[in-house]
Amino acid sequence: MSSPQTFVGIDVAKVHLDIALRPAGTRWTVANDDAGIADLVTQLQGVCPTLIVLEATGGLQRTVVAALTAAALPVVVINPRQARDFAKATGQLAKTDALDARALAHFAEAIRPEPRPVPDAQTEELRALLARRRQLVAMRTAEQNRLGSAPRRLQADIEAHIAWLNTRLAALDDALDTTLRASPVWRAREDLLRSVPGIGPVCARTLVLELPELGTLSRQHLAALVGLAPFHRDSGTLRGARTIWGGRAQVRTALYMSTLVAVRYNPVLKAFYQRLRAAGKLAKVALIACMRKLLTILNAMVKHQTPWQPQEEFIAA
Repeated sequence: MSSPQTFVGIDVAKVHLDIALRPAGTRWTVANDDAGIADLVTQLQGVCPTLIVLEATGGLQRTVVAALTAAALPVVVINPRQARDFAKATGQLAKTDALDARALAHFAEAIRPEPRPVPDAQTEELRALLARRRQLVAMRTAEQNRLGSAPRRLQADIEAHIAWLNTRLAALDDALDTTLRASPVWRAREDLLRSVPGIGPVCARTLVLELPELGTLSRQHLAALVGLAPFHRDSGTLRGARTIWGGRAQVRTALYMSTLVAVRYNPVLKAFYQRLRAAGKLAKVALIACMRKLLTILNAMVKHQTPWQPQEEFIAA
């Protein structure tokens, strides 16, 4: 006789962790600190769970996920939107930590998402640096927008803040470059990506750190993962426009900026964009199609470890 399967949902808060087991219905709470996490790992090892599901909570889940992974327990981190939509679909409209843990356990049992490799500490640190860079860029843009309409008395203060932000951005770029170039694997991946006209350092680093699946998936799955796959909007006799939705916004943003350059200076993307525009496609629609084509090219390049070759057609796996 096979042993019964056990599914675990863990709701992560700053102070405590709520744990729920399914189908047993057991529930308990531990502190979100080293002692509480160690106790949690011991208890879960005793029940031999089939799958453990948590939702991403802005980094609060990293410590417990690392501990569960180190203990060789099957853990998956899912998008909070997925968890909330699933709870609503089951009729659960109320929201508490205990109910969220039960919903996550139910999600694990019903959906059974596949566990993925957890990034190592260095990758997590570099991703944090990249996220901080995006924050500083957003601050600088906001200050630059304020500068034009600010009273003269405040302009010097805003200009000083912009100068400070530029200094911090330069320091972050230097830290990212030093760390990435120190790894032969990351250095080779970045050099390969940057061989494509239009792919700059920011986009290459974003792809290396935020899209490790590049080169391992089909072009269809990769487009859906990044949020560039055109989804149907059909129901009955209605035939709606195809739209992109979801995916990894930070990767899509970096790819968008690179595509803006590529449709001007990359001969393959430029010809493709002009052909779509000549066929009557809207500018934004043609640009999204170019993003998808660029992603397909990058995927094939990484898979076959082939640098940019404009004279050849890249065929996606």
